[in-house]
Amino acid sequence: MSKRSVTEIQASSGSQAEPRKTPRGESKQREQAGDDEMGEFEDAWEDELESDEEVVDAEAGKDEDGMDMDVDDEVLPPIEESDEQPAAPEAYIPGVHQLAKDEILEPDDSVYLMRHNMTVNWPCLSFDILRDNLGDQRQRFPATAYLVAGSQADVAKNNEISVYKMSSLQRTQKEDDSDDEEEDEDALDEDPVLEHRSIPHLGGVNRIRAQPLPASSPLPPVSQPYYVASWSETGKVHVWDVRPLIEALDVPGYTIDKARTHTPAFTIASHGRAEGFAMDWASSGGANPSALRLLTGDINAKIFLTTTTPTGFNPLSQPFTSHTSSVEDLQWSPAEPTVFASCSADQSVQIWDVRAKGRKSVAGIDQAHNADVNVISWNRASTYLLLSGGDEGGIKVWDLRNVKKKGSTAPDPTPVAGFNWHTAPITSIEWHPTEDSIFAASGADDQVTLWDLAVEQDDEETGGMDATPAGGREVPPQLLFVHQGQKDVKEVHWHPQIPGAVVSTALDGFNIFKTISV
Repeated sequence: MSKRSVTEIQASSGSQAEPRKTPRGESKQREQAGDDEMGEFEDAWEDELESDEEVVDAEAGKDEDGMDMDVDDEVLPPIEESDEQPAAPEAYIPGVHQLAKDEILEPDDSVYLMRHNMTVNWPCLSFDILRDNLGDQRQRFPATAYLVAGSQADVAKNNEISVYKMSSLQRTQKEDDSDDEEEDEDALDEDPVLEHRSIPHLGGVNRIRAQPLPASSPLPPVSQPYYVASWSETGKVHVWDVRPLIEALDVPGYTIDKARTHTPAFTIASHGRAEGFAMDWASSGGANPSALRLLTGDINAKIFLTTTTPTGFNPLSQPFTSHTSSVEDLQWSPAEPTVFASCSADQSVQIWDVRAKGRKSVAGIDQAHNADVNVISWNRASTYLLLSGGDEGGIKVWDLRNVKKKGSTAPDPTPVAGFNWHTAPITSIEWHPTEDSIFAASGADDQVTLWDLAVEQDDEETGGMDATPAGGREVPPQLLFVHQGQKDVKEVHWHPQIPGAVVSTALDGFNIFKTISV
């Protein structure tokens, strides 16, 4: 981000979501022939020869349009082009720089491969990315993405669950775009398109998650369900089939069967009237890949497990109870199908095994943060690494091989890495789906940050450059990128099929972007 005065940009128009196009000026220098090349010429009307001085004097009496001008006026010398480059915009560093009264942040599109802003009817606290049939590891533009999100409307009855289709997501247009991309110039002028299909939902949606689908697997046919679960502020967890909504966005004229989509496929009432935020799906895999497991945690410190069978959903009545305060987030182990992790406002991270008797945690970190632990993320590649984000703004990386078992008198383990860049509660955190050292985080300080644990400060390569700017705040070398411009960021996810693409939701809508850093 760079700082510019309001007066510098007030003439600009358009949303921050779309790349601004700057006209490319072309300067042409006029060629002047030398005197020795001009020679003399004969007047066709008078048998007289004009000298070079007379020609110059005659031309000096006219302006560029050939109009007579006062020859006594002073002729200004030509303006020579300067070789000096304009000053580079100053990078804005949160916590170091302060915006003046007449300054606003302006994004630097040279560091984005793609950047779009999408405004929706109601703010969304939570969303998830839906799998599509457009291919994995896709790099071409324009891009398309599918999301499912739950609203936070003004009154409970106005809420809805929406499936969004974001299409015509163009590459960010820069002034130095090369000529070899001329074939894409027409596409660059197209605006992104946001389409949606919605179903009513009673109560605000605290959290929404889509069932996991195996990597590289196609989207289920429309005859089969594609489930998403929503945590309602009413204390109910609803399971919905959104597959027909996707079909309606892709196939013109497709008619949605409201009996299938507008009524929950199942409702979990195990939590009573206690609302919650924690939720995570897992697939059992093996011989029955359609078998699903859904964990839900509430503000009364209880975690319930719901499984699927050939006959439908089966909520287990006995809760998991080791936390002493609100359960804030849940994550299934990517390696062991019976193990999951949880974090809580009691400042702890707990590890559970559904086979353990008594529904108690089997290991944990009792004092993971000095504040509420809001979010966790389990590394799918290096399955012993767990991220946690706290209410104090801290991010910590844990090696679960060092976590103490219940009943042990050993002290809590020390995190393998910790970062205190954010200045407000961490609201979301997620490992990159394929790069095991990279993760994204969002905070209530209006920042989305991208990190790489594999990066280390090398004083020899940087010439001994200090990572502490003038404001005195150290910039961690692992901090790759800071994305700003949204207000009250709530959740961030990597797109699993578009490498490096990040989607975030905030009070003012969605951002989808891809940086040069990842």
